[in-house]
Amino acid sequence: MCKAFGPGEDMFDSTRIIGHNIYRKAKELYDTAVEEVSGVLHFAHQWVNMTDVTVQINDTHTVSTCKPALGHSFAAGTTDGGGNLNFSQGAVEGDPFWDGIRDALMGKPSNQTQECHHPKPILFSTGEMNVPLPWHPQIVDVQMITIGSVAVVAVPGEMTTMSGRRLREAVKQELESEGAFSDSEVVIAGLSNVYTHYITTYEEYQVQRYEGASTIYGPHTLSAYLQKYRGLARAIAQDRVWELPIGPQPPFFEKNLFNLLPAASIDKKPVNSSFGDVLEQVYPVYRQGDVVSVTFVAGNPRNSGDIRDKTFVTVEIYDNRTDTWKVVHTDASWETRFHWLKGSKQQSNSTVEWHIPLSAASGSYRIRHFGHYKDRKNLRPVVLPYQGTSNVFKVATSFYYE
Repeated sequence: MCKAFGPGEDMFDSTRIIGHNIYRKAKELYDTAVEEVSGVLHFAHQWVNMTDVTVQINDTHTVSTCKPALGHSFAAGTTDGGGNLNFSQGAVEGDPFWDGIRDALMGKPSNQTQECHHPKPILFSTGEMNVPLPWHPQIVDVQMITIGSVAVVAVPGEMTTMSGRRLREAVKQELESEGAFSDSEVVIAGLSNVYTHYITTYEEYQVQRYEGASTIYGPHTLSAYLQKYRGLARAIAQDRVWELPIGPQPPFFEKNLFNLLPAASIDKKPVNSSFGDVLEQVYPVYRQGDVVSVTFVAGNPRNSGDIRDKTFVTVEIYDNRTDTWKVVHTDASWETRFHWLKGSKQQSNSTVEWHIPLSAASGSYRIRHFGHYKDRKNLRPVVLPYQGTSNVFKVATSFYYE
């Protein structure tokens, strides 16, 4: 009975619940902590070509990683989010129908790649698919930071529970073997730097459930990572990080970049209106805990381009002492919501909500919306800024009637 979309009624509610639970546990751990972390800071980093790592598994045998590939069970999805096609987890044989489609559209995997990934039946041989750009990374980074006795291992993927246990133990043994570290605490920081899907144990890989089919560098992926992170830990323990080879530099893609999302269309507005005009106005008075809502004639937010240092929304309070408006919230604030609704006839609107916190000061407020709309001048599209402002409204601790 997994619920993949979170425990709340919507993404905001789920974020609040999950964030609050994390905060409570973090505070509990902080309040009950008995050991202070102190000591020297160490750092180690390497680039690794994960398609060609050789691992010595015993005195006589070596194994290696593979070019990236995804198996049939990858398309099956997981228990909390299954696929809609006739794929199932645990597939160790291909399907003639889907393999035929793969061969016709994307090309058949090479014999070498198929043998390397055995027993995974390959659905997408992503390491052999390079148009218009490589479908999966070949060069990834391995990284480790130690703060006193705590080691943070930055892993470029999602480790299964057992993979994580083995990595933690391997790093701990290596750190403590030189005597410089004792009673180390190793923490796995997954999905760091670059994403390479899952990292399963060799045994889990043989079963080829979703995670095994998504272990893109083959059955010895974990062994390769264990070897690389042992090397980082050894260099830190011996204080010889400076001797670590940097490794092959990853490619920097500047050509053949593309966007599957079509350009935003020309924005239009209702007759006798302007962009930024208010369609649904605020009420005159609110209390802490209420939700203020105002709707504006809007353009497509995509026309605003890169506004990472700007905002679509401000909530402002009037300062009687300076006769100015001061921003108290932006669209980065938890208390605000910005909803864009694409309507008919290329018209759209934006609704701004302010969930008034119980700590909000009493006073006069207004809500402003900033955006851009696309117009056509001399047969060429141009993007122009606009802004809109709500009526002034009051936030009071209680209502007063005359």
